[in-house]
Amino acid sequence: MRIGVIGCGKISSIYFKNLTQLTQTDVVRCADLDVERAKEAAARFGVPAAGTVDELLADPSVDLVVNLTIPAAHVEVGLAAVRAGKHVYGEKPLAITTASAGQLLTEATDAGVRVGSAPDTFLGAGLQTARALLDEGAIGTPLSGAVFMLSPGHEHWHPAPDFYYQPGGGPLFDMGPYYLTGLVSLLGPVAAVSAVATSGYATRRTPQGREIRVEVPTHVNAVLEFEGGATVTAVFSFDVPASTIPHGIELYGSDGTLVVDDPNNFGGPVLVGGRDVEWREESLRTPWSADSRGLGVAEMVEAIEAGRDHRASGALALHVLDIMESIHTAAERGARLPVASTCPRPAPFTGLA
Repeated sequence: MRIGVIGCGKISSIYFKNLTQLTQTDVVRCADLDVERAKEAAARFGVPAAGTVDELLADPSVDLVVNLTIPAAHVEVGLAAVRAGKHVYGEKPLAITTASAGQLLTEATDAGVRVGSAPDTFLGAGLQTARALLDEGAIGTPLSGAVFMLSPGHEHWHPAPDFYYQPGGGPLFDMGPYYLTGLVSLLGPVAAVSAVATSGYATRRTPQGREIRVEVPTHVNAVLEFEGGATVTAVFSFDVPASTIPHGIELYGSDGTLVVDDPNNFGGPVLVGGRDVEWREESLRTPWSADSRGLGVAEMVEAIEAGRDHRASGALALHVLDIMESIHTAAERGARLPVASTCPRPAPFTGLA
């Protein structure tokens, strides 16, 4: 399927690298507000055409738009693609609000086109191996779990970090989608949440000394109650100078514990242990362990062509967004809140055709 990429910033390089190598995707055009940046990306990755966003949307050779813009522009660009009759796959989060995400999905359905969304790391070898182990009963019935994403923030390394501290950013909306999508793929949808959220600093400072005003919570403690009965404690923070707690997911079952590496990655290790069982590292069940961003696009293309549901779907991304929005609201109100949306647990993924 012919692909057009909108947004040629930092994250785009890995998408261009992978999408120009996968057989399911043919990148025919790219665009950016900075047209020169789009032209540079096109020259670097062998993309035939580059220019403005309007030119890309008007190009009849583009079947699917990969939207790599900043979070605040995800819905605007997504709606423009849908209204141009094109499928769209966007970077996470799907939107800043569930209301705007719902509009995008509704218009896509009415237009007869598909919406997909990152993250697609849950399709990787690590989380898919963990999924297979859960389904095989390796730890019995999942009862509880814990996830941690503790960091000092992105202003120390990112060239343009302002959006991380604006609505649609913060540790929950930036990194939460990896963890929450991974958890939903393992345990199914979330039914209710409770939370506490704070901001440790009113401003952030880049290495060059520029100050950034913080507009969102930067330390979030949440409890997730899954429809299947398990509960998971989750901590997402940009306020931690250093920590010995690794990024990852731990699930505690009636018969053992399952540990998955950082869900921002595609690979392992995946560990299983128990009361009287030594920790063992499981062999990964699929080959997708390298940085395979864009895998969700290729799987979506195969699904469209086969007439089946795709896994990194708009419904999944909407549910994850709803969880995150509910966490922030629960923290503001000091209350336990139901999550209004739900979604099917994505089908297991073993590879592309």
